[in-house]
Amino acid sequence: MHGANYTEQNVVDFLEKNFMPYAMSVIVSRAIPEIDGFKPSHRKLLYTMFKMGLLAGGRTKSANVVGQTMKLNPHGDSAIYETLVRLTRGNGSLLHPYIDSKGNFGKCYSRDMKFAAPRYTEVKLDRICEEIFKDLDKNAVDFVDNYDGTMKEPTLLPTTFPNVLVNANQGIAVSMASNICSFNLAEVCETTIQYIRDEFVDVDKYLKAPDFSTGGQLIYNEQEIRSIYKTGRGSFKVRAKYRFDKENNCIEVYEIPYTTTSEAIIDAVIDLVKSGKIKEINDIRDETDLKGLKITFDLKRSTDPDALMMKLFKLTPLEDTFSCNFNILVNGRPRVMGIKTILDEWLKFRIECIKRRVKYDIENKSEKLHLLIGLKKILLDIDKAVRIIRNTDQDAEVIPNLMRGFDIDRVQAEFIAEIKLRNLNREYILQRISEVDTLRKEIEDLIDLHGNEKRIKNVIIDELGVIAKKFGTPRRTEIIRDEHVEVATEEIFIEDYNVKLFLTKQNYLKKIPLTSLRTNPEHKLKDDDYIIQEIDATNKAEILLFSNKQTVYKMKVHEIADCKASSLGDYLVNLLGMEDGEDIIYIVATEDYKGHMLFFYENGKAAKIEMESYATKTNRKKLANAYSGLSQLVCMMYLQDDMELAAVSSINKVLVFDTSKINPKAARDSQGVQVLSSKKGSVLSRVMPVEISGLSDLEYYRTKNIPAVGRYLKDEDKLNPKQLALF
Repeated sequence: MHGANYTEQNVVDFLEKNFMPYAMSVIVSRAIPEIDGFKPSHRKLLYTMFKMGLLAGGRTKSANVVGQTMKLNPHGDSAIYETLVRLTRGNGSLLHPYIDSKGNFGKCYSRDMKFAAPRYTEVKLDRICEEIFKDLDKNAVDFVDNYDGTMKEPTLLPTTFPNVLVNANQGIAVSMASNICSFNLAEVCETTIQYIRDEFVDVDKYLKAPDFSTGGQLIYNEQEIRSIYKTGRGSFKVRAKYRFDKENNCIEVYEIPYTTTSEAIIDAVIDLVKSGKIKEINDIRDETDLKGLKITFDLKRSTDPDALMMKLFKLTPLEDTFSCNFNILVNGRPRVMGIKTILDEWLKFRIECIKRRVKYDIENKSEKLHLLIGLKKILLDIDKAVRIIRNTDQDAEVIPNLMRGFDIDRVQAEFIAEIKLRNLNREYILQRISEVDTLRKEIEDLIDLHGNEKRIKNVIIDELGVIAKKFGTPRRTEIIRDEHVEVATEEIFIEDYNVKLFLTKQNYLKKIPLTSLRTNPEHKLKDDDYIIQEIDATNKAEILLFSNKQTVYKMKVHEIADCKASSLGDYLVNLLGMEDGEDIIYIVATEDYKGHMLFFYENGKAAKIEMESYATKTNRKKLANAYSGLSQLVCMMYLQDDMELAAVSSINKVLVFDTSKINPKAARDSQGVQVLSSKKGSVLSRVMPVEISGLSDLEYYRTKNIPAVGRYLKDEDKLNPKQLALF
């Protein structure tokens, strides 16, 4: 722009002048709750209702409250009404609502259920507010001018219990936030009592876990909860509660995590059904009514409801995380505090409230005592008092004359002068004076209380005990320890079906579902390629692929794409990242790593390796030293149960033996034990199961013990040319 004027400013000065005041205002005057558990908007609203007499009287229209609140809160009516809605019993956001409501206030667990307009709803303060406003009229807290200086409002409310922990509170300020979960009132009161008695108390023992108005199940991890209690930061998981209706074959969800809504859950489940990740659900309905929340899932036949819910907990907000950030304003400064520190700060605040209340009572009672002492003096001569008043010509001289006549001060004289004529009798005055001794004792007791913090703490303990009994409710959120919680593993999401795996000489692997193989069994292979192995497996199995370089590659079967017999399949060199000259020579599928691998070498040795040797806790894809490389490998095989094999040497000596004679080894690259002894420099050349060997007289070749040389092949016996993985 031509002609525009720019003023250079120091960015730090600019931010200090313009941004910092705004940030501080949001932190201190809007978003972060204070030690009484309220943000300014809450406090202004509730104090307005208190001044309107809504603690004892009947309900009034919400619109009336909103209008009156504007005297303290210079915001629009919709912002004030939204604040009011969250504090109501009808909305259900709070464990202990501050506002008793009538009408539709929406529901905290619903995103779309809108609350009615303020002209249709009615409110009054709930009974628990007796404890929120107790002693407010006794100077328990400071009052300040409202925004236009026309009235006073309290800076804090003198809550008689740690309200900051009892109701959930969330706020986002500038560069900081606050997220306080709610705790059970009875547990909070008991914890506070125990903390007052012993500051080293184990808080976990009494404050079991957070408690939410929406119920659900809290997954209790002791380490996590302890960390939150200590630091004020951390997170925990809450999951929905459900029941299975066997008759109608449906799941009914009736309590959900506090941090989500029924609509968010339904949307997430619909997306999973549409994408094909969840196939067990026929229909989803929101059946929430006046009885409360209910989300219904109609299931397909033979669906396991618990297994389905495990999946849904993993994939939807039916299980959600609550992130704690106990950021609270203390003396105008935001502080992230653990439970003990919060209780300590609340205790300091409450002690100060009680001291101020006691001081107020001392002053009031002292004034009353002072007046009664003056009254006692006129009891000596009532007639004299009457005579002084009657004989005084000017009204202005009545008080000075009484002061002189009875040696009393102006305040006492004013009090005496204001006594009605009918009360200038001996009985009335004696009755009033009889309070003097009682008052003196009360004042002495109050003075002692004011200076005795131990006594004040006992008062707080007594108050907390009464509150717990009067307002305490059973826990809504059930606690389940994490060791008792079933967590959905990756396996639960894998569709299970039977497959056949084919390995070709040129390193192609085909995974074909049995259903596909039945309809199209004709294999397509590359020229000069042929199938060297086929095995049965399930989609949930693991596959071990052994190479000619003593390496085994591991994959989950479900990670391999399904294909048809008419396709070439996956090229293993690319799929596994194999080395030059490396070939896959044998595959095994297993779900439990039971059984053994058998390796036969030219030197006549056989190694029987436990399958568990190939199992790894971490998801490793490649294991070296899969078998011994000291002698040339003749064949390998997977052995579930022991069996009889025929071993053939290069000079046609045959040995039939049982694999049970070979002792298992744990080390993968073990050379094993000698099975076939060498003769005239012979080597082991072939191994096969006796069933397919073609040998007619097995007893002739069988040996009880190994190693053995074996016997020459009879002329009438012809060995089957087929063999197991001969290379």
